[in-house]
Amino acid sequence: MNLVESEVVISILSIIIIDLVLGGDNAVMIAMACKALPAEQRKKAIIFGTAGAVIMRVVLTAIALYLLKIPFLQFAGGALLVWIALKLLFEEKAAAVECDVGKSLFNAIKIIIMADVVMGIDNVLGIAGAAQGSLERVIFGLLFSVPIIVWGSTIILKWLDRYPGIVYIGAGVLAWTAGKMITKDIIIYENIGRYIPYFDFALPVVVLIFVLATGLYMNKVVKRKEVGKNSV
Repeated sequence: MNLVESEVVISILSIIIIDLVLGGDNAVMIAMACKALPAEQRKKAIIFGTAGAVIMRVVLTAIALYLLKIPFLQFAGGALLVWIALKLLFEEKAAAVECDVGKSLFNAIKIIIMADVVMGIDNVLGIAGAAQGSLERVIFGLLFSVPIIVWGSTIILKWLDRYPGIVYIGAGVLAWTAGKMITKDIIIYENIGRYIPYFDFALPVVVLIFVLATGLYMNKVVKRKEVGKNSV
């Protein structure tokens, strides 16, 4: 496998991991939107709703890929991804997902699509960064990961609860993607990057270490506070 093929594989794997880790709430939302429907309509709502959500996500990601070509927006997008990665580590895992219940097949499909658009902004930005400008990688990655989210949502959510370390893997991928996005910003590169040896590798490593170290430290602080409260 040559260097180009390796970059493509890493890019697609990053898209899949980002979508799986950030897609847990979306999976719960799909289940809630369909729970009031008769059994024979649930599968149709899930299939058509998910198909519509995937199409919308591809369209939004295509727009994001175009916008990220604008100077300095790569840096802004990378900085936002760092915040999303930290938020993923600090987020309260027990937070409830609020979603309307579909009263009809069409209504449930509409809820799934609209809710996915609203809840999927972080996914879109992360996927756009990991795709490195390739819409084909976006489509392939989503076609692979979305069915897993829809039909394996319960398993994914249980894994996230049982093995918290999975969240750190997702946050790490987001942090690395954020660093790569920043290095590709033409303004950042022209004014900073070209003067620093191995800038396109060193910065993602620094961002990765910063996010994971900050997440580990802050979560330890939170646990200490919780232990202190329980001991009182």
